[in-house]
Amino acid sequence: MKGFVYNGQPGRVVFGAGSIEQLGREIEALGARRALVLSTPEQRGSAERIAAMLGERAAGIFDRAVMHVPIETAREAREVARQLGADCAVAVGGGSTTGLGKAIALDSGLPILAIPTTYAGSEMTPIYGITEGGLKKTGRDARVLPRTVIYDPELTLSLPVGLSVTSGINAIAHAAEGLYSVDGNPVMDLMAQEGIAALGRALPAIRADAADIGARGDALYGAWLCGVVLGNVGMALHHKLCHTLGGSFNLPHAETHTVVLPHALAYNAAAAPLAMNRIARALKGRSAAQSVFDLARANGAPVALRDLGLRESDLDRACDIAMQNQYPNPRPLERAAIRQLLQDAFEGNRPEA
Repeated sequence: MKGFVYNGQPGRVVFGAGSIEQLGREIEALGARRALVLSTPEQRGSAERIAAMLGERAAGIFDRAVMHVPIETAREAREVARQLGADCAVAVGGGSTTGLGKAIALDSGLPILAIPTTYAGSEMTPIYGITEGGLKKTGRDARVLPRTVIYDPELTLSLPVGLSVTSGINAIAHAAEGLYSVDGNPVMDLMAQEGIAALGRALPAIRADAADIGARGDALYGAWLCGVVLGNVGMALHHKLCHTLGGSFNLPHAETHTVVLPHALAYNAAAAPLAMNRIARALKGRSAAQSVFDLARANGAPVALRDLGLRESDLDRACDIAMQNQYPNPRPLERAAIRQLLQDAFEGNRPEA
């Protein structure tokens, strides 16, 4: 076994059906008195329910979270939190809302309590991303890691099946890249394989019956494990490509991860055989790349970037951006091969191996 360094991330997890009822107690445990509730415009109703549960502890609602956290939105939310005298933020929703909470915490140090209703995994990481001038910039800072996360499968029952599938494969991407991360370790490997397996079981069951609370619990459990992996070890080519496509071309986050992941795995397959074997085994398949592609296609998820609104004329620029700022990856970054990867993802081709 090779040497490794393991750093556990601090944080409290409350998991289980009905666990949202413990929200008031968890806010009190943070030592907070006035919580700003964050959501997207579409989830305003959920934010209002959370605010009603908080009662006098609710300072107000900010419902303008959007994908990729534009710097302008982050600044506006920080100012609202200041004006309302909020001493914590409650982020209810998916990665967009959690990301906004992190942007607030980055400057203010406000503690975040996250209530995920998708499988994004951002709630388990000290990673933040803010888009400015058409470029998404990411970083790590302990201040942005949510102090408490409440995982209640009942809150995911209304998550549309299509988004459930793409959000779940987005989570699988975190674990998959964690398995070949340059700073991986055995603890994260165990969590990654278990998280992928849980989501591999859950997503077809959710498509068959969206109200299957057992499957919803499996998916949320898998997302938690995959999020822990994302928060503890570095990511590689797949995440770089998805940040490029999302931040520079405004493609939808989970769907982009779903489309790109099989092709990123195929690119790295020969350079990371042990990781690929673990991914394939978790998904009960023979090939990591093909297993992920087939999981997406069989459950109605998009498999082509052209279907997400990307133009073929954008591929060269996307490749150029992805080649900037070299970063660790099992296989060296080769422009021609990455350009072909993007072409295959654009067309929706099933990986050959």
